Amino acid sequence: MTAGRRADRSESFGEALLGEVLDRAHELPPHLIGPLLAGVVEQLGGRRPQVLLQDYGQLLLAPLPGEGLQGGEPQVIDDSAAGRCFLGAHSVELPEDDGVRVLLPLLDGGDQVGVMALTLDSVDDHDRRILRRLAGLVADLLVTKHGYSDLFFGVRRGESMSVAAEIQWSLLPPLAMIMPRVAVAGILEPAYDVGGDSFDYALNGDVLHVAMIDAMGHGLNAATMATVAIGAYRHARRAGTGLPKTYSFMDRAVAHQFGPEHFVTAQMMRLDTTTGHLQWVNAGHPPPMLVRDHRVILRLTGPTTLPVGLGGPEPRTSEMRLEERDRLLCFTDGLIEEHQTGEEEFGEDQLIEWVNQLEMTGCGIRAVARSLSHTLKRARGGHTTDDATLLLVEWCG
Repeated sequence: MTAGRRADRSESFGEALLGEVLDRAHELPPHLIGPLLAGVVEQLGGRRPQVLLQDYGQLLLAPLPGEGLQGGEPQVIDDSAAGRCFLGAHSVELPEDDGVRVLLPLLDGGDQVGVMALTLDSVDDHDRRILRRLAGLVADLLVTKHGYSDLFFGVRRGESMSVAAEIQWSLLPPLAMIMPRVAVAGILEPAYDVGGDSFDYALNGDVLHVAMIDAMGHGLNAATMATVAIGAYRHARRAGTGLPKTYSFMDRAVAHQFGPEHFVTAQMMRLDTTTGHLQWVNAGHPPPMLVRDHRVILRLTGPTTLPVGLGGPEPRTSEMRLEERDRLLCFTDGLIEEHQTGEEEFGEDQLIEWVNQLEMTGCGIRAVARSLSHTLKRARGGHTTDDATLLLVEWCG
């Protein structure tokens, strides 16, 4: 571009530019996403493009390597402009000596993939429109190309990962889903050594299906059992099976594969996102907490049955009607049975106190889930003797 001449930012220019990206997207190898973005940024008159991906521990934003992309050290989410952009899911503009540094969230279905950054001489509404759409395309490319390559996994992995954790991460749905009527956010600890904890969800039409499980034991055996349990849950859910029958199907699958001395605690839910009608069954799992008006008001207790694999009777379905903006906190027992350094275990009372404190910040459920998990991790000195998994569900009304 000629020096001193401002790049075209019109609607037609933006459509043509983004159309060029779409035309190339289907045959683009994963490692060329960076160079493609760098070329688009250059046409916009920008420079120093960067793509930052969230690490598995949800502590850092690590730069994606690629020709034309800016590198650098990983940025701490809780102490950086990129982190503010990431947590708030909104763009950030920072004045610099040679222009304006623009950071945009990479969103896919409400899930946060990471952050895209670049520098322009100046920024107007045309720039913001084009960059917002470009960030959406880049996020989609990162998600769709993820299954073809280990590149993004390597960037996101901040330390070595156990085989059990590899299995569990490959089993998980996206950690967050933000939709107009419902939102979901989860986190697993220890991120690089999780064994038997897992969760799953699916939004089928107007109904959100949720499951959280905790397989007995640790390591590879627990991860294998969790894989069977989640696989059986998905099979029953996709067949349109009701919650009690889903439990029975999972129970038979785990018992047949692992024998009578192995089990998986489980909590399964169905939420009608048009009415807020909630149904759930419990198989030996800690009952979820209901958060209303930023405070825990009750536990979702009710009839329960034996954990999956132990041959319990079909559970009775519990029901209630949620109110607008109600949140449900599902968690595994590792979250409350872990001990503070040299002290007694956390317990439910302390968990409730922390939830209430974080809820009063008014943050979205992604930020609350992340902050709660990291608060618990800091309290136990950064170590854990058991998996500690949580999942937040918000009915937006």
